[in-house]
Amino acid sequence: MAESESGQDKTEEPTDKRVKDSREKGEIARSKELNTVAVTLGGAGALLAFGGHLAQSLMDIMRMNFSLSREVLVNEGSMSAFLLASGKMALWATQPVLILLFVVSFVAPIALGGFIFSGSLLQPKFSRMNPLSGIKRMFSLNALTELLKALAKFIMILVVGLIVLSKDREALLAIANEPLEQAIIHSAVVVGWSALWMSAGLLLIAALDVPFQLWQTHKKLKMTKQEVRDEHKDSDGKPEVKQRIRQLQREISQRRMMAAIPEADVIITNPTHYAVALKYDPEKGAGAAPLLLAKGTDFIALKIREIGAEHKVQILQSPELARAIYYSTELEQEIPAGLYLAVAQVLAYVFQIRQHRAGKGKRPDPLKDDLPIPPDLRRDS
Repeated sequence: MAESESGQDKTEEPTDKRVKDSREKGEIARSKELNTVAVTLGGAGALLAFGGHLAQSLMDIMRMNFSLSREVLVNEGSMSAFLLASGKMALWATQPVLILLFVVSFVAPIALGGFIFSGSLLQPKFSRMNPLSGIKRMFSLNALTELLKALAKFIMILVVGLIVLSKDREALLAIANEPLEQAIIHSAVVVGWSALWMSAGLLLIAALDVPFQLWQTHKKLKMTKQEVRDEHKDSDGKPEVKQRIRQLQREISQRRMMAAIPEADVIITNPTHYAVALKYDPEKGAGAAPLLLAKGTDFIALKIREIGAEHKVQILQSPELARAIYYSTELEQEIPAGLYLAVAQVLAYVFQIRQHRAGKGKRPDPLKDDLPIPPDLRRDS
């Protein structure tokens, strides 16, 4: 069956740009169930860890406010002082729990999807006020999923709660016969363990919701073939992208050029502003011409000379020939026919130098300055 290009068939994986844009808009996978489980487990854990301290602080507050002397009762100004002191004690007692809950509530949302701040989420969207859109959301697949999750949470907490109450029935009944201070501490422990077990019961729902949210978000990001083509077209058409591509191409070409310099037979220089590296392969036959391996000006020319000197490539000074080759020949191309004779004299001189260094011939005469260069190939400095 031919694939529809109407934008309805999202069969392509999202591109990096699509994923990046969605993150900037705040459209990332989030699981409310994971946040709920993390906060409730953190609260239950904090209650177990600091429940004794909380109970003791509560008894201290009650003892301070229920044991008042007659002088305090008739003094209207003491009311605010006792209220302030009670508030400080309560804040100090609940501080560890509040800090732990704050950390958990901050870490839990970024555990799935990472931390992101998007200003677009703060902008008002009047489309949400449309009654038709609201009705559509009420009867959508997402609304049905949320309803099923809420029902599952209710049943899960109900079942776990009944099991916990049944298990702790004797402990709850025993609290009535305990001294007040012990009963308060015991109650905090029972409440903490009950909350922990009921929160743990929600782990199953969170374990199902997290992969569902990841799948749903990925499904929303998927693209049609036409969207992929349009995005590539837009990206390739941007001036900064084209400039970056050209820059990368120049860097790659320059690295390849520098790597080919050790294979050159001769480097002809200006002597400072221009440098060209040539190679002649006699095995290609009589019709083959010298090949330009590298060329450059100023800093590039200096690097060509440095690499050539490092690999013992013969370096000769011929300003007019260097400029003529630089302007008339592209990289990895043969020199023009008009420069054959001049370059042949240079290469002959280089080969004679090699023979002399190998002890197989006399030292050649210095290379002539007036090499035969056609007027149409000459370039001024």
